[in-house]
Amino acid sequence: MQEEEVDMAKRKRAGRPSQRARALLDDRTCAPGVCDPRRTQGLRAPAPQATHVLVNLEGPGVFLGAAVSKQGGTNNLTFVILDIDGRNVTNLSFAAAGNLGLTEQNPFGIVLRQSALVKTLTVGFPTPLRFASSLRLSVKVSEPNVVQILANVIHGGV
Repeated sequence: MQEEEVDMAKRKRAGRPSQRARALLDDRTCAPGVCDPRRTQGLRAPAPQATHVLVNLEGPGVFLGAAVSKQGGTNNLTFVILDIDGRNVTNLSFAAAGNLGLTEQNPFGIVLRQSALVKTLTVGFPTPLRFASSLRLSVKVSEPNVVQILANVIHGGV
Protein backbone atom coordinates (compact mmCIF):
# COMPACT_ATOMS: atom_id res chain seq x y z
CA MET A 1 0.00 0.00 0.00
CA GLN A 2 1.09 3.53 -0.73
CA GLU A 3 1.16 6.18 2.01
CA GLU A 4 0.05 9.77 1.54
CA GLU A 5 0.95 12.61 3.90
CA VAL A 6 -2.10 14.44 5.24
CA ASP A 7 -1.66 17.41 7.64
CA MET A 8 0.64 16.01 10.32
CA ALA A 9 -0.76 12.50 10.01
CA LYS A 10 -0.25 9.54 7.75
CA ARG A 11 -3.09 7.83 6.00
CA LYS A 12 -2.76 4.54 4.18
CA ARG A 13 -4.42 4.59 0.81
CA ALA A 14 -6.92 1.77 0.69
CA GLY A 15 -6.72 -0.68 -2.14
CA ARG A 16 -9.69 -1.72 -4.20
CA PRO A 17 -12.35 -3.57 -2.12
CA SER A 18 -12.58 -7.30 -2.65
CA GLN A 19 -15.57 -8.86 -4.37
CA ARG A 20 -16.88 -10.03 -0.97
CA ALA A 21 -16.52 -6.53 0.49
CA ARG A 22 -18.38 -5.02 -2.47
CA ALA A 23 -21.18 -7.58 -1.99
CA LEU A 24 -21.48 -6.63 1.68
CA LEU A 25 -21.71 -2.95 0.77
CA ASP A 26 -24.39 -3.72 -1.79
CA ASP A 27 -26.42 -5.48 0.94
CA ARG A 28 -26.58 -2.17 2.87
CA THR A 29 -24.58 -3.31 5.88
CA CYS A 30 -23.43 0.15 6.87
CA ALA A 31 -21.87 0.57 10.27
CA PRO A 32 -23.16 1.60 12.76
CA GLY A 33 -26.54 1.45 11.07
CA VAL A 34 -26.34 4.63 8.97
CA CYS A 35 -26.18 4.36 5.19
CA ASP A 36 -26.04 7.25 2.73
CA PRO A 37 -25.66 10.15 5.20
CA ARG A 38 -26.85 13.45 3.79
CA ARG A 39 -28.05 16.94 4.70
CA THR A 40 -31.49 18.38 4.02
CA GLN A 41 -31.94 22.12 4.39
CA GLY A 42 -34.98 24.33 4.92
CA LEU A 43 -35.14 28.12 4.85
CA ARG A 44 -37.82 30.66 5.71
CA ALA A 45 -36.99 34.33 5.06
CA PRO A 46 -38.63 36.37 6.39
CA ALA A 47 -40.34 34.23 9.02
CA PRO A 48 -43.71 35.75 10.00
CA GLN A 49 -45.55 34.66 13.15
CA ALA A 50 -46.89 31.18 12.31
CA THR A 51 -45.79 27.54 12.25
CA HIS A 52 -43.40 26.72 9.41
CA VAL A 53 -42.36 23.20 8.36
CA LEU A 54 -38.71 23.49 7.38
CA VAL A 55 -37.80 19.83 6.75
CA ASN A 56 -40.25 17.00 6.05
CA LEU A 57 -38.73 13.56 5.36
CA GLU A 58 -40.36 10.25 4.52
CA GLY A 59 -38.96 7.10 6.11
CA PRO A 60 -37.48 4.81 6.79
CA GLY A 61 -34.36 6.63 7.87
CA VAL A 62 -32.05 7.59 10.70
CA PHE A 63 -31.90 11.02 12.36
CA LEU A 64 -28.38 12.06 13.32
CA GLY A 65 -28.71 15.74 14.20
CA ALA A 66 -30.20 19.11 13.37
CA ALA A 67 -29.32 22.78 13.66
CA VAL A 68 -31.84 25.61 13.50
CA SER A 69 -30.47 29.15 13.20
CA LYS A 70 -32.59 32.23 13.83
CA GLN A 71 -31.73 35.77 12.89
CA GLY A 72 -33.74 38.64 14.34
CA GLY A 73 -36.77 38.56 16.61
CA THR A 74 -37.54 40.42 19.80
CA ASN A 75 -38.03 37.90 22.63
CA ASN A 76 -36.73 34.46 21.46
CA LEU A 77 -40.20 32.90 21.60
CA THR A 78 -39.55 30.84 18.50
CA PHE A 79 -40.03 27.13 19.18
CA VAL A 80 -38.08 24.32 17.49
CA ILE A 81 -40.28 21.25 17.06
CA LEU A 82 -39.01 17.80 16.06
CA ASP A 83 -41.56 15.05 15.42
CA ILE A 84 -40.56 11.50 14.51
CA ASP A 85 -43.25 9.10 13.29
CA GLY A 86 -45.92 11.46 14.60
CA ARG A 87 -44.44 11.57 18.12
CA ASN A 88 -42.98 14.74 19.55
CA VAL A 89 -39.29 14.51 20.41
CA THR A 90 -38.44 18.19 20.95
CA ASN A 91 -40.53 21.33 21.42
CA LEU A 92 -38.47 24.09 23.00
CA SER A 93 -38.09 27.82 22.43
CA PHE A 94 -34.78 29.61 22.06
CA ALA A 95 -35.64 31.53 25.25
CA ALA A 96 -36.35 28.34 27.23
CA ALA A 97 -33.09 26.73 26.10
CA GLY A 98 -31.18 29.77 27.38
CA ASN A 99 -33.15 29.96 30.64
CA LEU A 100 -32.58 26.25 31.30
CA GLY A 101 -28.84 26.62 30.79
CA LEU A 102 -28.68 24.40 27.72
CA THR A 103 -25.66 26.30 26.42
CA GLU A 104 -23.11 23.47 26.53
CA GLN A 105 -23.04 19.89 25.31
CA ASN A 106 -25.28 17.79 27.58
CA PRO A 107 -26.99 14.37 27.71
CA PHE A 108 -30.36 15.98 26.91
CA GLY A 109 -29.17 16.53 23.35
CA ILE A 110 -30.17 20.19 22.89
CA VAL A 111 -27.63 23.02 22.88
CA LEU A 112 -28.13 26.77 22.29
CA ARG A 113 -25.22 28.74 20.82
CA GLN A 114 -25.46 32.44 20.10
CA SER A 115 -23.57 35.36 18.66
CA ALA A 116 -24.56 39.01 18.46
CA LEU A 117 -26.68 38.40 15.35
CA VAL A 118 -27.59 34.71 15.18
CA LYS A 119 -28.88 32.11 17.64
CA THR A 120 -28.53 28.41 16.80
CA LEU A 121 -30.33 25.55 18.53
CA THR A 122 -28.79 22.14 17.84
CA VAL A 123 -30.50 18.80 18.44
CA GLY A 124 -28.54 15.55 18.54
CA PHE A 125 -28.53 12.49 20.73
CA PRO A 126 -25.80 10.00 21.72
CA THR A 127 -27.33 7.37 19.44
CA PRO A 128 -29.10 7.82 16.11
CA LEU A 129 -32.90 7.85 16.19
CA ARG A 130 -34.62 5.68 13.57
CA PHE A 131 -37.85 6.78 11.93
CA ALA A 132 -40.13 4.39 10.10
CA SER A 133 -42.48 6.74 8.27
CA SER A 134 -41.69 10.42 8.87
CA LEU A 135 -39.44 13.06 10.36
CA ARG A 136 -40.65 16.65 10.54
CA LEU A 137 -38.67 19.64 11.77
CA SER A 138 -40.72 22.79 12.16
CA VAL A 139 -40.65 26.10 13.99
CA LYS A 140 -43.45 28.05 15.63
CA VAL A 141 -42.58 31.74 15.41
CA SER A 142 -44.32 33.63 18.23
CA GLU A 143 -42.33 36.86 17.99
CA PRO A 144 -42.13 39.70 15.49
CA ASN A 145 -39.20 40.72 13.28
CA VAL A 146 -37.61 37.31 12.63
CA VAL A 147 -35.49 37.97 9.55
CA GLN A 148 -34.80 34.34 8.67
CA ILE A 149 -34.71 30.79 9.97
CA LEU A 150 -32.36 28.21 8.48
CA ALA A 151 -32.56 24.51 9.38
CA ASN A 152 -30.20 21.67 8.51
CA VAL A 153 -31.00 18.03 9.27
CA ILE A 154 -28.34 15.34 8.96
CA HIS A 155 -29.94 11.96 8.27
CA GLY A 156 -29.27 8.65 6.60
CA GLY A 157 -30.83 5.47 5.37
CA VAL A 158 -31.21 2.19 7.19
